[in-house]
Amino acid sequence: MLTAEIIAVGSELLTPRSRDTNSHYLTEELNAIGIRVVMKTVAGDTEEYLEHAVRGAMDRTPVVITTGGLGPTEDDITRKVVSTVTRRPLVLDDDILNGLKRRFASRGIDMPVNNARQALVPTGADPLSNPAGTAPGLWIEDESNTVILLPGPPAELKSIFERECRPRLIRKSGPAVLVRRVYRTTGLPESTVDQHIAPIYSQYTNPETTLLARPGQVDVHLAAHGKTEAEAEALLSELGARIEDELGEHVFATDLREMEEVVGLYLIMKRATISVAESCTGGLVAERLTRVPGSSRYFTTGLVTYSNASKVDLVGIPPLLVQMGGAVSREVAVNLAESVRRREGTTIGVGVTGVAGPDGGSEDKPVGTVHIAVAGPDSTEHREFLFPGSRERVRWQSSQAALDMVRRLLATF
Repeated sequence: MLTAEIIAVGSELLTPRSRDTNSHYLTEELNAIGIRVVMKTVAGDTEEYLEHAVRGAMDRTPVVITTGGLGPTEDDITRKVVSTVTRRPLVLDDDILNGLKRRFASRGIDMPVNNARQALVPTGADPLSNPAGTAPGLWIEDESNTVILLPGPPAELKSIFERECRPRLIRKSGPAVLVRRVYRTTGLPESTVDQHIAPIYSQYTNPETTLLARPGQVDVHLAAHGKTEAEAEALLSELGARIEDELGEHVFATDLREMEEVVGLYLIMKRATISVAESCTGGLVAERLTRVPGSSRYFTTGLVTYSNASKVDLVGIPPLLVQMGGAVSREVAVNLAESVRRREGTTIGVGVTGVAGPDGGSEDKPVGTVHIAVAGPDSTEHREFLFPGSRERVRWQSSQAALDMVRRLLATF
């Protein structure tokens, strides 16, 4: 299978204010034609470091694509560096130069002298026309590598790639398709997920399997390549079915849907409604449910009962219950869920109470202690959790656990 590396050029990409969207676009486009991206690098506008990046990529990988650094200014160094690495001296391309002059003349502007740099081309390189801008792309090919230089502005890069690069790369890669699938899981740490499925996926070199963990969730990514999409999909389905069978109810999606989207689909399918009374999550469960378009079909009410008084006044928790067991307890969570469900007349009620931190914990109820209850027509389920991490991490994991409890309850309807 043909592989590629992407080198994004530009010191601005090394600041926290800029995102390398070009690499995401190219990765998607390359995967679609069966080319796997094996490495991405961001290099600043320094010749030494960019040369190191280009040289290393060419030693490792047959297709190397650079983005950016083709402009007319002193810090646009990509073509110069690639010329050095490939040992192809820069020569002035009269056709490019005349095209630049015509472009500026059509706007009634004399071409600045420094724009002539954009007409410098490594010997033997094939210019790629750029109708959206002044910097042409470049295609350089030898026995070992194909090096493609693309401009940084996204509109220009996409135009050149779609018209000039994609057809050539398809011919180069041959009949090949790369297809991806993700299995989203919750309720298990990454190490436990891997312990369950490593004996399965280690039997396969195609598809490839990687795990990506985030708070309250572990995603199992599969990537399969084949001569046709059907062939690649069949490989994904074979391994995916075994993984899904092993992880069982911990799998909540086999695509990129978030938990709140899955819960929303369940609520619609079951013609159910939901209301929420939250303490430590501060409305996060309700926010996640209502961020889904169309959630008015099933979501009715979200109460943030942060103080003890609000638990009594807004939801109707007996004052003695809070005084005896404290606000963070099984009894309060259950009463929150059952009371909000009864008061709002919904199919399901959710109650969340806990200690998000960083203060407020005790020996009996340390920071991260969370009680969640989900009340349905026939029963109420309660779970106690001890979540690690920061305040925001505890709140997010609590919301994820609450939504997952709703998902599991709806699956029994």
